[in-house]
Amino acid sequence: MADTAKEIVKSNGLSDVITVLKGKIEEIELPVPKVDVIISEWMGFFLLYENMLDTVLYARNKWLVDGGIVLPDKASLYLTAIEDAHYKEDKVDFWEDVYGFDMSCIKRRAITEPLVDTVDGNQIVTDSKLLKTMDISKMASGDASFTAPFKLVAQRNDHIHALVAYFDVAFTMCHKKMGFSTGPKSRATHWKQTVLYLEDVLTICEGETITGSMTIAQNKKNPRDVDIKLNYSLNGQHCKISRTHSYKMR
Repeated sequence: MADTAKEIVKSNGLSDVITVLKGKIEEIELPVPKVDVIISEWMGFFLLYENMLDTVLYARNKWLVDGGIVLPDKASLYLTAIEDAHYKEDKVDFWEDVYGFDMSCIKRRAITEPLVDTVDGNQIVTDSKLLKTMDISKMASGDASFTAPFKLVAQRNDHIHALVAYFDVAFTMCHKKMGFSTGPKSRATHWKQTVLYLEDVLTICEGETITGSMTIAQNKKNPRDVDIKLNYSLNGQHCKISRTHSYKMR
């Protein structure tokens, strides 16, 4: 992409205006001491997968002038719940009986791996809750690991098969504020949504709540991977349950 960018710059007669540098952020040297603005697509799947946050913080601390900005500067991670019986039966529960063979051990492994996919907005059963807002101007290395409580309120009577995470991004330091959402009810992006399937099917009635917490941490062996621990409880009319699930994004 850097080589292609150089061709585009040259083709448009901008070689004396735009300088393209090719290399890892941590390795390249700028032709100037400091810069005023850094624009970085630091957001990964589930916002934090492939954790590029430390890289942009490195660039911010090394290159940015006092008063300079990083864009986008804010991102907010949200959680909601969906009904998804068809997919779960086809891709997850399938392993319980594979042409007469019990392969449920694969189901247990499959359910620990969050699915990055596009969710139909009509599948959403609960409201959405904010887990975490990240302000790049105030963040430090290690802030990508945190624990956040949540309370999801059912908007209708339905079953819940999975929780879904998505994020919104904001450019608040511009003269004209702008941003976008990766949520199920917004225009599709390549980040899609992150689906965390539950082992149990939850039966929930309108107004009932799922309460719990989500712990997100960089994997100790590979900081670009994410470990997720989910605690949740439902004390409803038709379903009373309390569970802890662990997920690994690799």
